Parts: sequence; C-alpha cells; structure tokens
Amino acid sequence: MKLDILAIGAHPDDVELGCSGVIIKEIKRGKKVGIVDLTEGELGTRGTVESRYQEAADAARIMGVHVRENLKMRDGFFQNDEVHQLQIIKVLRKYQPEIVIGNILDDRHPDHGRGGKLIYDSCFLSGLRQIKTLSNDGQEQEKWRPKYLLHYLQDRFYEPDVIVDISDVWEQRLEAIKAFKTQFYNPESDEPQTYISSPEFLESIISRARLLGKRIGVQFAEGFLSKKNIGISNLDALVLKET
Repeated sequence: MKLDILAIGAHPDDVELGCSGVIIKEIKRGKKVGIVDLTEGELGTRGTVESRYQEAADAARIMGVHVRENLKMRDGFFQNDEVHQLQIIKVLRKYQPEIVIGNILDDRHPDHGRGGKLIYDSCFLSGLRQIKTLSNDGQEQEKWRPKYLLHYLQDRFYEPDVIVDISDVWEQRLEAIKAFKTQFYNPESDEPQTYISSPEFLESIISRARLLGKRIGVQFAEGFLSKKNIGISNLDALVLKET
C-alpha cells in the first residue's frame, strides 16, 4: 500500500500527542495515512506492553489510519545507527510516503530527539540507490525519499515553521489521545503517578493547541518544524485570514 503520509513516533502515543489532528484532517481529505511506532513503550511506568498495543489500535481506529505497525526497537536504548536506520529505510521504501511526520530533533525525553534524528537520517539515506534493502518477500526495494519531513512539537516548545488549523477535528483528536487511558489522567487508577498522568499535562496539550490556533486566527492548531524550506507554486496556496 502506497501512503500519502507516514507518521512515526518513538513511543506509542507520540504521534497522537504531536500530529493526530493533521492525520485526521488529511484522512478526511481522502489521503492514505499510516503510523509506525519505533518501540513498544515497554519502559513506561503505567500500563503494559499489551495495553499499549490495544490503546494504539483504539487510537488508530479513532483517527481512521490505514495501517499501523511497530518496529519493536528497544525503548530507551535504540540508537541512530546502521541497524536501526535500515529498519526505517525498509518501511519508507515499503510505503513510499510523500510526506513523513516524525519526532522533534531535541526534547526532554532522549528517545524523542534521538528518534527525530534517526528518522531524519533515514529519510535521506532511503533515497540512495546503493543502499540495498529487501522487502518481506525477498524482493529488492526501490529507493525512495519523501518530498518533505516535518517534526511535530513535543514537550519543549519551538517556534513552528508550519501551523495547521485543526479546529474542525479537535474533539476527535482529543479522543485519540485519551485512547491511551493507562497513560494519562485517570482518578480511578491506582498506578504510580507520572509526568504525563497529571490533569495538568493534558491541560498543557489543550493550551498549546489554543496558543498555536491564536497565532493563525483559529481555535486550535498543531505546529511543525522543517529543516527544508517549504515552497509554494503560487499565492493561492496561502489561506489569508483576518487577525
């Protein structure tokens, strides 16, 4: 299956927190979108690997994504090296996405920044024909490089290069995030409290979406960084709003 967009996260729930609004919007526009989780989130304080898989599947259903897979890299210890790059290159060549959306390049959680750099390097290397990879059925894969790689905002705030209005899918986005019910605020849970399980954490996600929305004159938005300049063919690509 060729995808229009592939979203990649170091952990299950990274994609939901970072770019689920854009995913939902693009699917509603008829785009084929997939998600790849690098790890199973096995170091998470709350929940289990099994519950993470179920929550990831529930979130994927809510968003309407066409495929979701997990590369089962080692949570907390995967590296930006040849072995892990080749795993991602195989996925990129398998789905041939035009756009990849991945982790930020530096963040509070070291897996996020390391994951972002791994994705960045893999997207470039995937376009080199001298790097040989085989599909699951043993066929040599064609080289493939996405046209754009965007990095979603995570814990630390950076001034975004691109801001996307997600106001019309906000409730669905929030539902997708809350599908990870073992991870976020639940007053009935008897598991240890963590940085992301407090009610304040979810409020911070909402507040950021409102802040980014205010920047472009809408109610809610998501922001992205790009190391590549994003060009447009004409000014019709700009949606001009009264502010």
